[in-house]
Amino acid sequence: MVDTDFAWWLTQGLVRIDSSDPGAYEGEIERYIKALVEERLAQLSHPVLDAVQVEELEVLPGRRNLMVTVPGLSDEPRLVYICHMDTVTLGDGWDADIPPLGAIVRNDKLYGRGACDMKGGLACAIAALVHTLERVAAEGKLPRRGFSLICSVDEEDFMRGSEATIDAGWVGSREWVLDTEPTDGQIQVAHKGRTWFEIEMTGVTAHASQPWKGADAVAAMAEVVCSLRRAFVALPVHDELGSSTITFGQIEGGYRPYVVPDRAKAWVDMRLTPPTDTAAATRMVEQAIAGAEAAVPGCHGSYTVTGDRPAIERDPNSPLLAALKRAADDVTDADTTVGFFTGYTDTAVIAGKTDNRNCMSYGPGSLALAHKPNEYVPHADIVRCQQVLIALADNVLWDASGQVGA
Repeated sequence: MVDTDFAWWLTQGLVRIDSSDPGAYEGEIERYIKALVEERLAQLSHPVLDAVQVEELEVLPGRRNLMVTVPGLSDEPRLVYICHMDTVTLGDGWDADIPPLGAIVRNDKLYGRGACDMKGGLACAIAALVHTLERVAAEGKLPRRGFSLICSVDEEDFMRGSEATIDAGWVGSREWVLDTEPTDGQIQVAHKGRTWFEIEMTGVTAHASQPWKGADAVAAMAEVVCSLRRAFVALPVHDELGSSTITFGQIEGGYRPYVVPDRAKAWVDMRLTPPTDTAAATRMVEQAIAGAEAAVPGCHGSYTVTGDRPAIERDPNSPLLAALKRAADDVTDADTTVGFFTGYTDTAVIAGKTDNRNCMSYGPGSLALAHKPNEYVPHADIVRCQQVLIALADNVLWDASGQVGA
C-alpha cells in the first residue's frame, strides 16, 4: 500500500517542475501526473481497474485539466479532490541557496515554489488516489461511492480550469468536493467573496502652471480611493468571515510631472462578506465616481466589473464536513478547528456557480507562506494530510458506517 512518505517524495518531484502562471504553465506537470497514474494502473493490472477513467480537457491552448475517476457501485455523490497544478511566478527575493525549483529539504521543511500552494496538497491527493486504486485491485471490486481526482489549470489567474470542470459536467451541485489548499491544520469551509473592478477617470490636459485650464484625473481618482476606503470602514461585519476589505492593487495615470493628467486607472480588489455583495460594491463605486466628478469639475469616470465571485458561508449540516472532521480528528487525535479561507479557491468557484453546499478546503502548509520567496511546507504537515485524505476516502468510499448523509 501507499508508503507514509509517498506524498513527501512526490511533492519534491512536483516542485522541481516549473508550472508557473504566467510562465511555463501546466503542460509538463499534467503529463507527469497522467503518466504516474497510468503507470500505477499498469502495475496493478487488475480487470476491475478497466473501469477507471482518465480524461483530459483542454481549457486553454496547451493547458489541460486532468480527471481520474474510480466509478462507484451506487448513485451516491462522488467524492472529488480538486487540486490546481499551476503556481504563481517563481519571483525574486529567494535566498541564494534556495532555488525556487530546487525542492531543497532543511530541518524537515521542503522549500520551493508551490511547496505549500499547492503541490504538497496535490501530492497528498494523488496519494489518496493511488491508495484507492490499490484497494480496488486488492478487493477486486469498485467502491460503494465513486471518487475523482481533478487536477486543474489557471487557478492562480482567472480560475478558468474550475469553471471548465463545471461546464464539462465533471462536477456539479451533488458531489462532495475538497481542495487541498494550505489551511494551517484547519478545515476551512467558508470564503469571502472576491469582486474586482477597473475604474477609469478622464480629465483634460493643461500646463501644470495653469491647472485651472485642465481637469486633474489623478486628483479625481484620489477622491474615488478615499471615498471607497471610507465606505468600507462603515460596512457591517460578518460573524464568521469578518470585515470586507479593499485593496487598490495597481494604479496608473498621467504623463509628466508638469502636465495636468487627463487619465487615471485603478485596479481594485474587494473581498466581500455578507450582506455586502457585488451589487452593493457597484453602488459604492458609482457613488465614489459621482463624488469625484463633483470634487474635480471636468473629470468623468467609468468602471468595469472584471471579477464577480460570491461569498460562501458555512453549511453546518454538510455531510462532507462531518466526514472530513471525523477523519482529521481520528488521524490527529485532536479536535480539528473549522474555520474559513481568506482567499478564493477552486471549490469556492464550484460552490458559487452550482450552489453546492459540500465544498471546502483542507491541505498541508500555511497560506501565510504562499506566493512568497522561500515558500516551504513541513514534512509533518504532508504526512498528516496524506493520512487524512486517505482516511476520508476509505470512510466515505467503502465503509457503510462512514456514510454521513448523501
